[in-house]
Amino acid sequence: MIRRVALVTLLLATPALAQHNHYAGMQQREIRALSPQQVEDLLAGRGMMLALAAELNGWPGPMHVLELAEPLRLTPEQRRETEALMAAHRAEARRIGAEIVGAERGLDAAFRERRISPEEITAETNRIGALQAALRAEHLRTHLAQTALLTPAQVTRYGELRGYAGGPPAAPGHRHRH
Repeated sequence: MIRRVALVTLLLATPALAQHNHYAGMQQREIRALSPQQVEDLLAGRGMMLALAAELNGWPGPMHVLELAEPLRLTPEQRRETEALMAAHRAEARRIGAEIVGAERGLDAAFRERRISPEEITAETNRIGALQAALRAEHLRTHLAQTALLTPAQVTRYGELRGYAGGPPAAPGHRHRH
């Protein structure tokens, strides 16, 4: 009797479980493992919160510094250097992002076409992981470079303007170029 009740319960629950499958519909994506937004963000060189370790610990990023240029009272030289940093960073982030998208596309195709081996899985996921690490490092290094362009007062003001008041001061050994 208990088995029959369990079977009936399972049969009745199955449609409900299918309706709550978080993956349902994702099999229609061009690259199953990446949402269209993720692909767009990677190809555009967007931050995708990859530099939060820097941002939330008092290391400003160039995009937001440029947005806050007036209240930060950037000098013309700081603005030029920040714009150049942002342009170089965006180009590199886009390059790496495109490599990630291509690698994910290849991995997806290998699974879809049923032509993948355990060794290929290891090689491809190691490659994707290295690219993801390179992208995150690019974002984090850019925050270090940006912080070096600002005065300690500007770093503090940046934190206040971004809503991080009371956050950590500029890092020890902080260099400034003006």
